[in-house]
Amino acid sequence: MKKILVIDDDEDIRDIVRLILDNEGYEVNEVADGHEVNSAISTTRPDVILLDVLLGDMDERDICQELKNDEATADIPVIIVSATHANQAMYEKGCRADDYISKPFDIDDLIKKVSYYAAA
Repeated sequence: MKKILVIDDDEDIRDIVRLILDNEGYEVNEVADGHEVNSAISTTRPDVILLDVLLGDMDERDICQELKNDEATADIPVIIVSATHANQAMYEKGCRADDYISKPFDIDDLIKKVSYYAAA
């Protein structure tokens, strides 16, 4: 079973994403705080990470850069999930994310992107 790590400080978003991806047969793990990311990755070794842009006192781009610069996690696909209207390329270039999903997200788009990266 493929594992997805959802990193979002909004409990409602985490719940919705978990329900959607559970129904698709994924094992979903969640963290609400960017400071918990390394521990969650060590424990679950996810196949895909869904990363919210705003995580309280942390900038997702810093978390993403850290993941992509570490040999142990560089190969894990990171999909940025954002409600901001910022340019998608800025986020992808800034942290080398693999993809981007806008909030509010389309359920079919979420499933399609997670399925694509989980299968890689």
